[in-house]
Amino acid sequence: MGVGSAVIVGVLALQGAFREHQLILAGLGVSSCQVRKPGDLQSVDALIIPGGESTTISKLLADYELFDRICLLVNEGLPILGTCAGAILMAKEIEDSTLPGLGLMDLKIRRNAFGRQVDSFEEDLPIPVLGEESFRAVFIRAPQITGAGPNVEVLASYNGQIVMARQNKMLAATFHPELTADQRFHKYFLGL
Repeated sequence: MGVGSAVIVGVLALQGAFREHQLILAGLGVSSCQVRKPGDLQSVDALIIPGGESTTISKLLADYELFDRICLLVNEGLPILGTCAGAILMAKEIEDSTLPGLGLMDLKIRRNAFGRQVDSFEEDLPIPVLGEESFRAVFIRAPQITGAGPNVEVLASYNGQIVMARQNKMLAATFHPELTADQRFHKYFLGL
């Protein structure tokens, strides 16, 4: 997979900022499709779970019978990116919650840990895997990654909290890289 290659990235389009991810991919010349049911996953080479309302996305994943299909494909090696709510759903443990998730990454995560909507903020983060220039990270009701297993590589932190992590071909960020014009984050994902 990579920028310019003939890949199709599926973007979960049940709720949240899926269109913004598709716009970034289009800017990179990468085809994408919206995923709403299991059959939509048949021809994708990677999957993005966007930010949004994690409770709503979880409920719709169950309603549309997507949980098992996504887990099967990721366990077979499908690269997956989760941003904000997507990161929550990918974590193996969600603190103080019974929210059903995908449980894919060896992460412990806390929802809305940076505060409410009015506490949203932007920050220039050093993310070495994206290059020397800082990346403008947009945090909206963002979760915090409060724990990571030994097979997880921490890629970025903010105030001592993990905000971006990778495990094999799985990438999670608690911020919204799709809300900037900077394409480096998605280029990195496409290179996994």
